Order: sequence, then C-alpha cells, then structure tokens
Amino acid sequence: MFDVIVIGGGVIGGCVLRELTKYRLRVCLLEKENDVCMGQSKANSGIVHAGYDAIPGTLKAKFNVLGNKMMESYAKELGVKFRNNGSLVVAFSEEEKATLSELKTRGETNGVEGLRIIDKDELRSLEPNISDEAVGALYATTGGIISPYELTIATIGNAMDNGAELFTNFEVSNIEKTDDVFTVTSTTSEKVSATLVINCAGLQSGKIASLIGDEIGVNGRKGEYILLDRESGDFVSHTLFFTPTKKGKGILVTQTVDNNILLGPTAEELEDPDTTTTANGLDFVISKAKTMCKNPPLFNTITSFAGIRAYSDRHDFIIEESKTVKGFIHCAGIESPGLTSAPAVAEYVVKELVGKNVSLQSNETFNGKREPDYFFKNLSTEEKNALIQKDPSYGKIVCRCEQITEGEILRVIRENPPAKDIDGVKRRTRSGMGRCQGGFCQPYVAELLAKSQNVPLETITKKGKNSYLLTGVTK
Repeated sequence: MFDVIVIGGGVIGGCVLRELTKYRLRVCLLEKENDVCMGQSKANSGIVHAGYDAIPGTLKAKFNVLGNKMMESYAKELGVKFRNNGSLVVAFSEEEKATLSELKTRGETNGVEGLRIIDKDELRSLEPNISDEAVGALYATTGGIISPYELTIATIGNAMDNGAELFTNFEVSNIEKTDDVFTVTSTTSEKVSATLVINCAGLQSGKIASLIGDEIGVNGRKGEYILLDRESGDFVSHTLFFTPTKKGKGILVTQTVDNNILLGPTAEELEDPDTTTTANGLDFVISKAKTMCKNPPLFNTITSFAGIRAYSDRHDFIIEESKTVKGFIHCAGIESPGLTSAPAVAEYVVKELVGKNVSLQSNETFNGKREPDYFFKNLSTEEKNALIQKDPSYGKIVCRCEQITEGEILRVIRENPPAKDIDGVKRRTRSGMGRCQGGFCQPYVAELLAKSQNVPLETITKKGKNSYLLTGVTK
C-alpha cells in the first residue's frame, strides 16, 4: 500500500516522483514500457524556453518562467548537463520584426528578464552562419539547453535512491476506488494500491483519465528531427527559432549539450501518430535549415528520428484534481514548454494538490544530489589512472565514438533506475550515440547486459518487448 502512485515515467512523472520523496510518503511510479523515458521525453528538443511565447495568464506562461529560473540549479544537483546558451527568434522581413516586438511585450508580461531586439549586424556577430536574408532577432538571454533523457532518468533515479519504487512493464488497464483507496491494475493483472494517484501519462493521459470517468482530450503531434555529428557542433551557438506565423513556428536549429547540432522538428497532426521518419518530413527540415543558415553541414548527419508530442484540446497544461474522483490528480496535455516547466509543475502538484489530501511532513533524510552517469572522458589523466587502479573496468573503452568505458556501462546497469536494454544503456551513457550509431559497441553492450542479468544473450532487447537483437545460437 502506497500513499501516492504516479503513472508515467517521463520528465513530468519523474519530477513529481522526486518532489514527493522530499516528504515522508511511500510512493511509486508505474511505467508501461521496459524502461523510463520511453515516450515524449526521449525525443524532446531539449530546449529550456525563456517564456516569451506562452499566452499571458496561462499555466504554460506561469510554469515556463518558474521552471526556467529553477533549471540550472536543478540540473546541477542531479548531475545533468545544462547550458544557458540563449535563444534567438530570427526575423526575415519587416513584418516579422513587428512580431518580435509583440513577443517581447508578451514575454515581459510573463516575467521574462533579459529580452531585447537586436539588429542584423549584432545577429551576425552572434551567429556568423545565419542567413544573409535575416534582418534581426529577439534575443532571449535566459534560454538554455539540457538533455531531456538525462534529466528524466536522473529525477527518477534520485527519487528511487530516496525510497520511491519503480514498476516497469506495468500498462494500466483499470483503476478502481473503494473506501478511499485506489487500486490500479495492469494488463497482466498486477495490482498496486494507494491513497492518491497522479496521472502523468503523456500521450496516454487522456486514456488514463477515462478509466475514472473523466474526459480529457489529448492528441499527438509528430515531429521529425535530423542530428548532426559533434564535428559540426560549433556551427551555431544559440538556439535559433523562426518567427512564428499563422502557418506555424517552422523548425529550430540548435546545439545540444553534447555539442551535436539538432534540426527540427516538423509538426504533423495524425490520427494515429508513429515514430517513423519520412522523406517529406526530413526534406522539410532540410529546406528550413537552409533558410535559417548558410550551408548547414548536412554531410555530417549521423541519424534522424521522430517523436510524438501530446497536446490537449484546451491548448494549455491540465494540472488539476479530478472534479469527480477525489484524490485523483491530472498532469495532462503537457506540451512545450513542458520540459522547462517540469520542476515547477512538480513543486506545485505536490505542495498544492497532494498537500490538500495528505499531510506533508519533511523527509529529513532526503538527498537531492546525484552523480553524472558518464564522466570518464572528462577526468584528468591522473584521475583516470587512479580510477582504473581502483576498478580496471574503467580502463576498457567500449564506445569509441563517445569514449564510454565498460565501468560506466556496468554502473548504469546496476544503479537506479537500472538499464535493462540497449537503448537504456544508450540514453544513460551515450554509448551508441556517436558517428557509428552503435555499430561497434552494441554487441559488447548486449553481452554486458546478459552477464549482469544472468540471462541468455538472445533474450536481450533493443528497447523491451519484442525488439530482440538475436534469434539464437548458430555455432
């Protein structure tokens, strides 16, 4: 019996779970996939938005600005890379320059600091590779970048280190409330009970709401991306946005915290969105990148991918207790700027919504600090040698592209939340994220997973369920 159940292992669920462990509560997280961070959060742009875009008075505007102010210290405490690189909303006409003034006014109303409009000369001094057609930009100095999957994994891992429990492969099929106790049942008939339930199920949050009789319209929007190798990482230094128009925002061009260049995403509303990339989608990303910048180094493309972004028919975050079932809390339709807002949303949900239902007593043993999952390549030669003497597994490089050691891979297989498949190791250590995309390191990573779990090699998967790498032994 738990005090609180959190449904959904994305960044919102992770931040809420961690916030709950600051109090004397028995809490758990239910995730339908084989690992956490398998939905929206794994294919997020990683942009820490400044807050000029959201309509004043909305929950998006409120939590964006609050989350932006929290993010640097939040990331530092969790050992997650964050960079305050600033954002530029680029105008390509005088009409678009007028829109920049509107965005600046909106941002200032929302409480965003450090906004200013710059001319084309200052824009080119900041970004030498910007298109010659650009005429100015809105400079948001508080914009930043972060690794969305690192943040999600770190929050959940830190929550588990502080006593939270994790149930993976737990797809919720039924929710019942009897005598003030919720019983949540999975498709495999596993049951977990608690006094409160928090719905952070992302794209599935509407479905989860329907299990208690609430109607929340949540749909998916597909976005396709192109990722360039770190060799081109200095092509831009800020996050570059197009000026929003009636036709949309276009794509962005940005550095990542690991010094790749990310282009995208598209925005395609589909009845049944999937994560396949398309020729049309990627062609659109390429054409817009060429509009934004001079000669983008597309020859350094190492992969393309797609993600699904949930959004509600209210066009704002839905953060509220159910009006029909006391003790059931919704965090639904958390679209952009959801990643930026996550720490602030979590604080509000726990203090204001959970706190209305249960007594919040501080957990004096809470430790919010967590070490980075991969770190070896950033150590000095002396530090590397000392660590290898203590643990020889750090002396073996497994991923040559990203310089990730066997010691780091073994560590993430054992720590909270444990990596159980190839993509789980990849998200935690970057093993397989380099130029060869796992071509060399994947077989050995699979061997390490099999040995650590004491299972046959052919049972190891890429990302859980039926994503097997091998069919059997040949000799």
